[in-house]
Amino acid sequence: MSKPTANWEKVGDKFYRKVQLYTGVFDPDLELDKCLVVGALGSGAVAIYRDEGKVHAYRSGQASKSSIDIYSCAGKLIRRITWEKGTIKGIGWSEDEKLLVVTEDGAVRCYYDLQGDFVPFSLGHGADEHGVVSCKFYSTGFVALLGNNHLISVSRYDEPRPKLLAIPPADPIVSWAIIPPAYSLSRSVEVILAIGTTLYVVDATDAEDRNFTAGPFRHISVSPRGEFLAFYTDDGKVWVVSGDWSEKLSEYNSRAKTVPKDMQWCGSNAVALAWEDEVHLIGPKSTATKFYYDAFVHLLPDVDGLRLLTNDVCEYLQKVPDETVSVFRLGSDSPAAHLLEASSLLEQKSPKADDLIQLIRPSLAEAVDTCVKAAGHEYTIHWQKALMKAASYGKSVLDLYSSDDFVDMCETLRVLNAVRFYEVGLPLSYDQFKRLTPENLIARLTNRHEYLLALRISEYLHLPVSKIHEHWAVAKVRHSTADEATTAQLIVKKVYGKRGVSFEQIARAAYDEGRVALATELLNYEPRAGKQVPLLLDMKEDTIALDKAIESGDPDLIFHVLLHIRKKLPLASFFRVINSRPVATALVESSAWDSDRDLLKDLYYQDDRRLDGANLLISEALSQPDVSSATDKLHLASKYLADSKTHATHRTHIDDAIKLLKLQEQFDKDLGLSPSGPAPGPPSPGPSSHPASYVGLSAHATIFTLLKSGHTKRAAKVQSEFRIPDKQFAWLRLRALVAARHWSELEEIANKTKKSPIGWENYVNEILGAGNSRVAALFVPKCTGASAKERVEMWVRCGLVVKAGEEAVRAKDGGLLEWVRERAGAGAQAELERLAAQLKGGRGR
Repeated sequence: MSKPTANWEKVGDKFYRKVQLYTGVFDPDLELDKCLVVGALGSGAVAIYRDEGKVHAYRSGQASKSSIDIYSCAGKLIRRITWEKGTIKGIGWSEDEKLLVVTEDGAVRCYYDLQGDFVPFSLGHGADEHGVVSCKFYSTGFVALLGNNHLISVSRYDEPRPKLLAIPPADPIVSWAIIPPAYSLSRSVEVILAIGTTLYVVDATDAEDRNFTAGPFRHISVSPRGEFLAFYTDDGKVWVVSGDWSEKLSEYNSRAKTVPKDMQWCGSNAVALAWEDEVHLIGPKSTATKFYYDAFVHLLPDVDGLRLLTNDVCEYLQKVPDETVSVFRLGSDSPAAHLLEASSLLEQKSPKADDLIQLIRPSLAEAVDTCVKAAGHEYTIHWQKALMKAASYGKSVLDLYSSDDFVDMCETLRVLNAVRFYEVGLPLSYDQFKRLTPENLIARLTNRHEYLLALRISEYLHLPVSKIHEHWAVAKVRHSTADEATTAQLIVKKVYGKRGVSFEQIARAAYDEGRVALATELLNYEPRAGKQVPLLLDMKEDTIALDKAIESGDPDLIFHVLLHIRKKLPLASFFRVINSRPVATALVESSAWDSDRDLLKDLYYQDDRRLDGANLLISEALSQPDVSSATDKLHLASKYLADSKTHATHRTHIDDAIKLLKLQEQFDKDLGLSPSGPAPGPPSPGPSSHPASYVGLSAHATIFTLLKSGHTKRAAKVQSEFRIPDKQFAWLRLRALVAARHWSELEEIANKTKKSPIGWENYVNEILGAGNSRVAALFVPKCTGASAKERVEMWVRCGLVVKAGEEAVRAKDGGLLEWVRERAGAGAQAELERLAAQLKGGRGR
């Protein structure tokens, strides 16, 4: 095994290494020098498109149609997208591996799954008129340069809102680059334009001249985190300045007579210049090294390094991590280097291993950590194992050491080695993996249809697998040539019962593919009605959607479906749908009562629910502003029940209500009152005998109010019309007279009336309740049906204790007389003593 330092190059005081990832990547016939080649961050997919501006060699059998070919880093074709939509002026990748394609007329397609599915949008702002010249992309957006030098920014791919930046000068642009919003000083995207001999910085509000006079600048490149800017001048020099433009850090003279094809940053520490088959790596303090190739080389920048891609090989150029330098640098005396040597000696069973361990004992924990981290940065499995063995040996010697980092690194290395395999082609570095996260790695694998590997990694890292199963099922729906039943059976067999799997998503994919029967079948396995119903409505399966909503018991969901059906169907068809579904009918009825009375009438008529229809009309009658409208509604309600023998009593009551309204209207006219609409309720209590209106009162309330106002004959007419019993009328009359304080009329009743349907005791009680004991006392002698004790109590309540005593004497009840004496005042005691003596004398005889 070659030494890990064999591919190291020293640039200044830093080491760089070029790791060979894959060989024999592309077919030799693929002319990479005449193609646009763009790679996604995180060692992602590579998009290749033939540059239409260059002449290509003709080969028989070659496809005549243009295409965008998506490859893995190992040269495995993932997808070929046929292109017939105009000249491409920009191809780029988002951070989550979405492919963006921009055409000359400003049309943009966002391919979101590596399989040809896309979301289109347009740049606008005159892009179709002036044409797109080129585009620059960053992790979440891009900027397009138009033919009139205008710049259009799109900051988000999920919600694209193209925005015009400040207008730069109209002079020709030599080169340009962008600083992403996350790293710019203004926190919005900034564009650096090389115009003439100077540089302009353009943002949303301003185009500022930076007064750089060393131009023209043929290339501009921004470091991954925006800390440094690199410029390639017309005389072959590379300038590196700080991100805030305040300091010039280095100047390198390439002495090249031709302008390089590309200039990119290698991480944040070095700049790479690429000619056709030559790469210069420029480090700090103007130091450099050179690499030579046998074919045209493309630079694909990444977060921590640079991919170098030719037909023959894919390599990764990066600064050697500090932990790796600490362990492997020639002559290193770091604790980690000693620990690795001790581990090697231990395998050889040499006693010197223990001597080395004792030598680094104070720094052993640090050495273990360094070896673990260095293992993560290694691409060669041999050195990964060697470093992890050394770390294992070191931690076994330590008394206290947390193995969490060691275990995590073991898991990470297994995952990294699996996805770096050439058939997968994801050569992630350790730093890229940490930035990408395991969840996003699983998403990349599923987009490549590497389902088995995605499942195994998810299970190994204890991640949910539902999205993998869903993605597999959707792919099966789209690409399966089997019949609907067979496809459904296969999908259900594989994913039914898997936790978190949404059959709604699978069914929607089937529906989008035009396989309606398959979508319906799959939707039966979705347990959540809230997920089933929207898709069923989209599929125009309205009755099935209604049944599913009713099964769920969710009134909001049922109501949503009912509204959808109501908008689509004629009224009669709508009623036929809900008539066999009582829950739906009840929901329509309850909502229509407040919002659509006409619909409710039609529902009752369609269902022959006469009483409910009549009740609805009565309810409307009660809210009418005048008597005429109210009686019209009541007539309709009565007519509604005309042919129904079952509801004859109800119709009689409605007719009585009409008759009462007419009487009340007549009373209002006769008495000069202002009539109003029906307003049911009892009259206001109090001594006032002048109501605002009789309309809307019940028959009893009408009689009460008339009697209270002194209109006895009109009250009697109401009694006669509605056959109100004498006992009820007597009660109403008594309470009305008491409420109106008509004491003289009550005295007249006491003097002239011999019999009462309700008895005279009630008169005593009601009048006493109003506080008039004098008039109440007039009715006590008339209470002949009451016992002596009751009459005595009445006299006492009226304040006539002597009368009470006389009543007790007449009853010859000494105990009752004594009870009266206990409640009598001092002024009445003498008379009561006399009555007591009289009672005793009568007993003696």
